[in-house]
Amino acid sequence: MTIEELYKIICDRRDNPTPDSYTAHLFSKGQDEILKKVGEESIEVILAAKGQGTKRLIEEVADLTYHLLVLLSANSLTPSDITAELAQRHK
Repeated sequence: MTIEELYKIICDRRDNPTPDSYTAHLFSKGQDEILKKVGEESIEVILAAKGQGTKRLIEEVADLTYHLLVLLSANSLTPSDITAELAQRHK
């Protein structure tokens, strides 16, 4: 699955929530809950990188990436906005 595919699923869960969707739950709780999860996952990435092994680091980076995509969607931003910023910085 690509970042773009995952982002589309996240946006769909935002726009068409279902009761069993964790993503829809995050959106229903609002920005503060999303930010809390981004913070928690950031800490978990750091801890994983400090000696929990490659597999654990990959898992935690995946979790952080997912929550960052939720944050982008909640703020009407896209992964393309981020890649455009990175490209501009590369000039």
